[in-house]
Order: sequence, then structure tokens, then C-alpha cells
Amino acid sequence: MKLDELINGIQTLGITGHVRPDGDCIGSTLGLYNYVKDNYPEIDVTLYLEEAKDGFSYMSRIDEIVHEMREEDKTAVKDLFIICDCSTLDRIEPFAEVYEHAKKRACIDHHVSNLGDFADVNEVKPEASSTCEVLYELLDESRISKAVAECLYTGIVHDTGVFKYSSTSGRTMAIAGKLMDLGIDFNDIIDNSFYKKSYVQNQILGRALLESVLFYDGKCIFSCIDEPTMKFYNVTGKDLGGVIEQLRLTDGVEVAIFLYQTGADEFKVSLRSKKYIDCATIAMAQGGGGHKRAAGFTAYGKAVEIVNRISDSLSLQFKEYEKTSKEGTLD
Repeated sequence: MKLDELINGIQTLGITGHVRPDGDCIGSTLGLYNYVKDNYPEIDVTLYLEEAKDGFSYMSRIDEIVHEMREEDKTAVKDLFIICDCSTLDRIEPFAEVYEHAKKRACIDHHVSNLGDFADVNEVKPEASSTCEVLYELLDESRISKAVAECLYTGIVHDTGVFKYSSTSGRTMAIAGKLMDLGIDFNDIIDNSFYKKSYVQNQILGRALLESVLFYDGKCIFSCIDEPTMKFYNVTGKDLGGVIEQLRLTDGVEVAIFLYQTGADEFKVSLRSKKYIDCATIAMAQGGGGHKRAAGFTAYGKAVEIVNRISDSLSLQFKEYEKTSKEGTLD
């Protein structure tokens, strides 16, 4: 499938991504939006997406994103609606209603948990580093502008951990190089959207690291930020980016777990691993999803209870890895 074929002849297009958009989500949706705006001015296109964290203001047309459902959207019938970077329909709230009304629906994604069965057209590539990489392959390279390149490069950078994660391939690097050749300021994109933090964000990161706990012989680490702490620092989930990655980098750790409270006995849980723990399997068993080395889910109960549930699943994987390593079946 090529995007130009998919949108050929349509008059109205809707685009969205998952709730609490990260770099790959906002990069893929806004990259798609800019591509259509640049090359198909006759198409009435609307991008629906919750507000992302600060740091993405350099991306073209970001101020045109619709952040909340409007009255006219509730009855709008789009010729085509495209979901990016989302493996299940419950992750596109509060814009699911617009999607349901569309005449045709498509999904562009790379999550291993995406079964590729909820849209009319499903372009799901779990082997890709990011949805932005999948999207790049669907676009006409000769029609990709600098504005589109900035968006796609952003998504690739974020979902590869600046090209460090195991999902990074030679093709990923080749695509990144082509985007760089279009004149994007790749240094600023990395610094401003991935690394830069406010003073308060640094404080909450320090708090999370200070209160982290090692377990399973130092191979696991977890930390939790509760609701009172978030209120004290006046932060939201958008301010907690980077905490899980810093935990993962702890010497000797294979898997990191980070929880932050979103309600009474309700937590958002993130998992990151380095080499062999399958985070997606654990997250999917808890109703979530993601990738082998990065996944997440919503959990209910006390923080310690949630970590204990994860620990049970981790223990099985650790034991299997140790067993197969001794038998010489793993590198």
C-alpha cells in the first residue's frame, strides 16, 4: 500500500493517534498531516490528538491540532480516517466517535500487540523501529518536505531511544539519513524533544531515582510516584518522560518498572528491558501492549501488589532465560 493510493479521490480525512501521545505518536500523525497539507491542499484534513508534552513546538502546523472533541465532530462523516501508532481502539479516546463514523478506516502501526484486524486497511509492521518508519515507507520520497522530515525523524528518535534500542535496524538508519539530508536540524530535535527537561522535571526524576528499589539480585528495578507527590511538584504524566529510561540504564539491571498514580488505586505502568525480557508479553497479560523492550498498561491496586504481579511474570522469564543460557541455546 502507498498513501497516495489510499487517499486518492477523498475529500475529507481524519487522523488520530493514541492517548497521552509520545514522540512517535505525534511525529507520525503530524508527519502524515503535513504530507497531506503539502501535497493535497484540496483535501479537508483534521488531526485529532491530545496535547503532548512540551518540546515539540518546532514541528510545522502543530498549532492546528484539535485537542478536544468539538460539537461538529460528533456527527462528521469522514471519507477516510487513519489511526497512527495505536494497537487497539480503546486507545484513541476521546476521538473514537469520529473514527466510527468514517466511510473507510486505516491503521498504520508497528506494535507487536496490534493484531491488524480493527480497520479496513491495516499497515502493521512489528519489525519496524517506529510508526514513523512504517509511514516513511508509505510516502512518496520525492514529495517529503522538510516539515514532514522533522516529524518523522522525531518519531524515530523517540521510539529507538536515539538509535539505541534493539528495534533499530540498518533500514532505520538509512531512513534517518535521508531525512537528515532534507536539511532538518537533527541536533536540536534530539536535544529539545528527547533530552531537555525543566527544573521541576529534573526534581521529580531525582525523586524517582532516590526512591527506586532493586530486586531479583539487582536485575530488576522499580520506582513509583504517587498522587500526593505529583501534586506537590505540580506535575502530570507528561512530565515523567525519561524516568523509565534512566532507571533502565542502572548498572546490572535488565528490566525497569515505573509506576505513577492516576487515581485511587490506579497506576500507569511502564516497562523497559535491555536484552532478553519480553515486556510486551507481560503488558498484554495485564490488558496493555507495546514492544518487546518497551511496553505499558494501566493497573489497579496498591503499587506493591502491582509490582508483585509483574515480578511473578518476570521470574518465569528469568528462569527460562537462565535455563536456555545454560543449555547453550541463547547467545
